[in-house]
Amino acid sequence: MSQKELKQAFVSNLTGTSLQEVVLGSFISPVCLLNRGLMWILLQQATGILPSFCHLLLDFAALILPLVISCTIFSDILLQVIVTLTLVSVCMLCFIHYTYHTKTTFSTLLQSHVQFNQVPFVTVFRVFVNVKTAISILAVDFAVFPRRYAKTESYGTGVMDFGVGAFVFANGLVCPEARRKNISGSKINYIIKQLVSVCPLVVLGMGRLLSVKMSDYHEHVTEYGVHWNFFFTLAIIRVGASMLLIVLPIHNSWLISLLISGLYQVTLETTGLKTFIIRNTDRDKNFLHANKEGIFSMVGYVAIYLAGVQVGLYVMRQRSQVKEWLKTILLLLLASFVLYAVLYISQILVEPVSRRSANLPFCLWTVAQSLFFLSCLGLVDVVLLLSKTASGCHSILSPWHLHKKQSKSQTEFGNVERF
Repeated sequence: MSQKELKQAFVSNLTGTSLQEVVLGSFISPVCLLNRGLMWILLQQATGILPSFCHLLLDFAALILPLVISCTIFSDILLQVIVTLTLVSVCMLCFIHYTYHTKTTFSTLLQSHVQFNQVPFVTVFRVFVNVKTAISILAVDFAVFPRRYAKTESYGTGVMDFGVGAFVFANGLVCPEARRKNISGSKINYIIKQLVSVCPLVVLGMGRLLSVKMSDYHEHVTEYGVHWNFFFTLAIIRVGASMLLIVLPIHNSWLISLLISGLYQVTLETTGLKTFIIRNTDRDKNFLHANKEGIFSMVGYVAIYLAGVQVGLYVMRQRSQVKEWLKTILLLLLASFVLYAVLYISQILVEPVSRRSANLPFCLWTVAQSLFFLSCLGLVDVVLLLSKTASGCHSILSPWHLHKKQSKSQTEFGNVERF
């Protein structure tokens, strides 16, 4: 085999890992975020103001480095890594709450008001999705990156499979429709504006296509096709979803998402579309045959995007009290559990998860895992707020700020810049 063929074989015919390992791996980022915040509190109390270089060093050591080693050299002892990091968090939490006495109790904290310029855990969710995506893309071509974490061939649940769906979900979470931005001018002008906004994605897609073809770089065509790539998918999803949300009620995005994914799954089951997508022997016929995975999987990705829009609408409702935000986070967690139950049933009665076709189980898995990850990050924010209040370390890098009385600017939550 040539070097190119060896590299193609290295990322081909993979079956992924278990749903449980993906869920387990999603604990790494929230625990790292918690450790980073607690370390910052202890360092601030011990040394005072830290230079910018120390900020960068702390972020790399507490946030980036654990993510890298957990999906490479320590991937086989992931549970032990998470338990160790959690024990570190527990020790720091106990030290802070027993060392710095405060009159603020948890019940008092729940009644307190918070104000911020950004919904904290949504921003952190997007950051970690991008960071994990970058790490995986750079590491997947090396043997140190477990093959079970890479993208699956036809069916299965790889970590990178979830990363693709989570990226789409994150885009829907903060799209203009989710942030309740009013459509200015006519609907045609709005669509033109969306077309213009995705031009960078189209340029990146064309650039990737040309660079791969001209350099004869190895390709895994069953991911998106011969000419297609994820940049084209993102661009078309953005425009297509915006067109749907102009015509259909935005507050029923979850229902539209369910209908699209459900009807798409029925089409896969009742026609020859599933076989057409999975079969890899007819690439030379035409553009549709050459790029069938990228073209047809967009239906599932649009459903995921619309689910993200619905979650964004819910998360960005007007709230000020900590207890209201805690209730929101717990409801997201509950929704994740419900979707995982539905996913379990759908995999038994319908078919396994398939990123290649972006089928109904893949949509359910992506949204369920995204909600679980999002809610874990939200719970960490609440814990850090409590620790920040207990220690009196108000300079901690946290967007949550307590205040005694709800301000007028906070009441008009829709006018606050969130992202």
